[in-house]
Amino acid sequence: MGPFATGILGCLLMMVFFALGTPIGFTLGIVGFLGLFYVIGLSAALSTIALKFYASVSDYNFTLLPLFILMGAFANVSGMSRDLFETADKWLRRLPGGICVATIAGCAGFAAVCGSNVATSATMGTVALPEMKRLKYDDSLATGTVASAGTLGFLIPPSVGFVVYGILAEQSIGKLLISGILPGILMALIFVGIVVVQVELNPAMAPRDPQRVTWKEKLLSLRNVWSVLVTFVLVMGGIWLGFFTPTEAGSVGAAALFLIAIIRGKLSRASFSKALKETIQTTSMIFIIIMGTFIFSDFLAVSELPLALASWITSLGVSRYLVLAFMVGVMLILGCLVDCVPMLMISMPILFPISVKLGFNPIWFGVLCVLMMNAALLTPPVGLCIYTVAGLSKGTPITTVFRGSMPFLVGILVVSLLLVFFPDLALFLPGLMK
Repeated sequence: MGPFATGILGCLLMMVFFALGTPIGFTLGIVGFLGLFYVIGLSAALSTIALKFYASVSDYNFTLLPLFILMGAFANVSGMSRDLFETADKWLRRLPGGICVATIAGCAGFAAVCGSNVATSATMGTVALPEMKRLKYDDSLATGTVASAGTLGFLIPPSVGFVVYGILAEQSIGKLLISGILPGILMALIFVGIVVVQVELNPAMAPRDPQRVTWKEKLLSLRNVWSVLVTFVLVMGGIWLGFFTPTEAGSVGAAALFLIAIIRGKLSRASFSKALKETIQTTSMIFIIIMGTFIFSDFLAVSELPLALASWITSLGVSRYLVLAFMVGVMLILGCLVDCVPMLMISMPILFPISVKLGFNPIWFGVLCVLMMNAALLTPPVGLCIYTVAGLSKGTPITTVFRGSMPFLVGILVVSLLLVFFPDLALFLPGLMK
């Protein structure tokens, strides 16, 4: 059996391991090792594994992952989510579905200091869901909004999704982070539009809050968002203006949020320990998957499967956008089976070479991949944000949360389509326009 056939067999074996419930990092590592062992021999396979294990923990760029995760943990400790929600609520509550709109705005603001989608959904859901329940909002609209708005944590920088993509694709993480700003704002606006349209069509879904807010109260509420603005300007402004690298920006952001938590009086020994523990757990999980992905990628490289597929697809003579639609479909299907980060890591070794062969800008393709990661957070049966919100909203069936998130999933696909027609949405701010 030749290397190409071995590559195909390895992909099939990977799916078998997934069906058996084997952890994703171990699946990728085991299949990659077996494939390397068959193609290049035991000694070379063991050497490859040793090198990849070392590369996974010694590369300077990888330090950005725990720093961004730590930023999210400190942001959660500092109580920013409640301040952001209360400010947004005072400004937006009179709109149709005002609490849902305020939740989306709060999630967008929290995403600007937190690169985790689950943390964004969990922290904002804790604040917003009780208020929507008090006002008798429709359960599907309330939970679907919180789950979907949480996905902004992966698109609005700082984002763990862009960091993972940049590492796997060997692209500038700074440019990737900046490229997500405009699509993130656009997606938040489309989410707001989805809420408003649903409520206008069925006002019973979101009763209006009769309580009015004076302009004085609105203006005074803006003082609650200073910490978010300061952190975002420090991190993204520093990267954009070239004052420091993304890794240095992660350090500055984590230190700033640490100080903000102290100034607010929110940082205790227990909360500090909890933040560090969450960071270690999440980072360890991601690093195990990265190790497995590197080994599996090396196996695919020696099998020449990605290059062969790329050459075959380009030889078909079909539109590259038809191929792109097929790749998006593959990511959507894969996102139904595994979580968003593993979905990206599994698909990248095969899909990225194809995208390069077709002439797509790798930064632009990264934004599209992160959008598909957002979709994976909402697609049944795995959607992680769905399960997070269902756990917070005690008594709400998970099917109700899935149903409420479906209009927002369509919104993510609309943003993806707009990105295809208007690639400058992703390329304008990083200065990569043709």
